[in-house]
Amino acid sequence: MALPRAQCGLEVIRAQMRECSAGKPIRRTTVRRPIQSRPFSSSFQVRSQIGKSPISVPADCDLQIIQPKETGAQLRAVRKAALPSVLVKGPLGELEMELPAYLDVDWDSAARKATLSIQDAAEKKQKSMWGTTRAYLQNHILGVSEGHSCILRLVGVGYRATIEKSAITVSPEFEGQQFVNLKVGYSHPIELPVPLGVKASTPQPTRILLEGIEKEVVKQFAANIRKWRVPEPYKGKGIFVDDETIKLKAKKIK
Repeated sequence: MALPRAQCGLEVIRAQMRECSAGKPIRRTTVRRPIQSRPFSSSFQVRSQIGKSPISVPADCDLQIIQPKETGAQLRAVRKAALPSVLVKGPLGELEMELPAYLDVDWDSAARKATLSIQDAAEKKQKSMWGTTRAYLQNHILGVSEGHSCILRLVGVGYRATIEKSAITVSPEFEGQQFVNLKVGYSHPIELPVPLGVKASTPQPTRILLEGIEKEVVKQFAANIRKWRVPEPYKGKGIFVDDETIKLKAKKIK
């Protein structure tokens, strides 16, 4: 049992007094204080429960689990096992995503809910991909039912954007592809091809609206546009995505 610090000090002094009365030289002893560990946060650790929470599927969407149907010769040719996939259909289109081999989807068509489960809850990789896969599936369901959108704001003198049907510096990848033409202070034209499945429009000369059913493609294209003029902290100029803000710094005055 550990003694209190004051009591430990008294015991040391008494031992030195006994050694002094016996004629022995006094030995210097140091009292070590116990190291007290203090957590960074005072709140309790709570693990995320996103993976096990069910996903509500709208009535106008359909969820279909597709099992792999590869033969043995085809598996040996690609040298990997075929994975099951989930097909999500909605009024705006359809999307398909592959599932890891250790993850199962329980689809209740009567309650319109989908629940994800993993095989081994003690394995770190399965636990980390549990919530990630659930978030991907939720984004796919939301994309085919309502769609994803992203608004870019061009802040700067003379900054503007237009949507063109043809480009000078870039060749189209598919028929009917549009291009985003940026004028953000460069001497050369900036023409960015709009990916397949994404609709781009300019409600205002300084606004770009991106719409699509796949969230990853919409946000990645918005990031590609933003990197041409990353917001800077002195004048606050640049291309801002959605509700992005930046804290302005004070100007250096000599």
